[in-house]
Amino acid sequence: MEYLGWERRFHVTYVLSIIISISLPITQGANILVVPAEGSHWVNMRILMEELKLHGHNITVLYFSTSWYVNDRPDLYRSIIVELQGELGKTSSEDITRGFTQKALDIFQNDSTTWDFVKCQCELMTSIHTAHIYLRNLSHALFQNKNLLTQLENENFDLVLADPFLPVGPLLAYYFKLPLVYNVRWLSSGDAHFLFAPSPLSYVPVLGSGFTDKMSFLQRTKNIIMNLLQRSVLAFVIHPIYNEVCHRYLGPDTDIEMILLRADVWLMRVDFIFEFPRPTMPNIVYMGGFQCKPSKPLAAEFEEFVQSSGEHGIIVMSLGTFVSSLPMHITQKIAEAFAQVPQKVIWRYDGKIPPNIGNNTLLAKWIPQNDLLGHPKARAFISHGGTNGVYEAIYHGVPVVGIPLFFDQFDNLLRLETRGAAKVINIATLQSSDLLQTINEVINNGSYRDNMQKLSALHRDQPESPMERAIFWIEYVARHKGAAHLRSESYRLPWYAYYCVDVIFFLLSLFLIVTMLTVLLLKKVYNAARRKKEKTQ
Repeated sequence: MEYLGWERRFHVTYVLSIIISISLPITQGANILVVPAEGSHWVNMRILMEELKLHGHNITVLYFSTSWYVNDRPDLYRSIIVELQGELGKTSSEDITRGFTQKALDIFQNDSTTWDFVKCQCELMTSIHTAHIYLRNLSHALFQNKNLLTQLENENFDLVLADPFLPVGPLLAYYFKLPLVYNVRWLSSGDAHFLFAPSPLSYVPVLGSGFTDKMSFLQRTKNIIMNLLQRSVLAFVIHPIYNEVCHRYLGPDTDIEMILLRADVWLMRVDFIFEFPRPTMPNIVYMGGFQCKPSKPLAAEFEEFVQSSGEHGIIVMSLGTFVSSLPMHITQKIAEAFAQVPQKVIWRYDGKIPPNIGNNTLLAKWIPQNDLLGHPKARAFISHGGTNGVYEAIYHGVPVVGIPLFFDQFDNLLRLETRGAAKVINIATLQSSDLLQTINEVINNGSYRDNMQKLSALHRDQPESPMERAIFWIEYVARHKGAAHLRSESYRLPWYAYYCVDVIFFLLSLFLIVTMLTVLLLKKVYNAARRKKEKTQ
């Protein structure tokens, strides 16, 4: 039988999915409330909504008037805007995000002492706390708007599709007792798996550890300590911020962890050709790379520049949604390296043009990243390591030069580097000569492209596309008004019951009692035998 990759069956399966969706009146035209987060999270959600729209579903997006990325799109969805007043209305999500991002960048920009590094880390933690306070205040503003809550209730939504990075979606789903589906990769605490899936720390590295699934004794020790620290910050710093909202509007017996764990299905942006193998749960559906698609022809200005590269091809560079430019002293080092490569470079850049930019480099505020990576002349992708860009590189089989900046980017690029498909450089010590050497190695050493091509083949070899899988499960939840049978009851257990601490103490106590009784009995028998022996003598 002729082998067919899922992308070659796309048109057939798409037609069949439309026929099936028409035959299912419950999901045809499901009324979906979407509560997205900002930045690349919004990009992911928008792509998912576009596919839901093609399947005939009615989409309503709830967002705040201070939103940075989310805007009105009547052709795709209906908007419900939460108008913010007073001081809260003067602070946009862009201000919060850029402030937090800048603090994270400050750690890597300067040659600093240990004290400076500790100071930057403290300032970063303060920024994180401020961001969560801001998100909590958004939740307060929503629940205090009784007219809006009434409007939402009258809409009779079939389910809520939310990004749990912004807790408003889960809170609303609980308030209206609606089925809940997540589009998720990371929570504020790190990898979403750690919140509810078994995560043995002997081979499951925590976010920021820099470890693989093969850890030494010292690495496992550090992994456990980091996990304890992250859990402590979550339990004593972050969750109490939102617990106040839960107690006030949802009931005194609720807390944010219980609300988050109530989701019916977690659409996880993960593929195990990229992620390290780990235990999972029945209500986790993996859709890593769902946004990837075959490339389209480039616009004339890009195609002309690409074709001018000749046999050398092109290098694509982008630092993602949050970072459009870097400090000038770093930018000049990158430009100097680019000017020395034989390839043409297309660089997504929105800042002051460096004076040493080469004739082979095209700067653009926006680039068709997926289409460029899918072009036959693409030789390398210089990336910060965001999830979207990493999966697009995997899909098209383009090796990566990684320049991680913050968040999950270090962990994402570590996974690619471990598989021999990327090489990572440190921005804190970046020199133009190092970048030039790394680019040449990744392009001229065929093993990087070969390894990425293998990952691409594995990623594409699926019975259905990740997008098809995601749409099915959203419709599944809508058809059955939830998927509680897939949800573990672990979220109802206190921590000591979840880890069987009470059982361990009981068994340990029982063992000690039995041991003591046995010792006393043996002692009594021994004394009796000794007295008998003495009488005999």
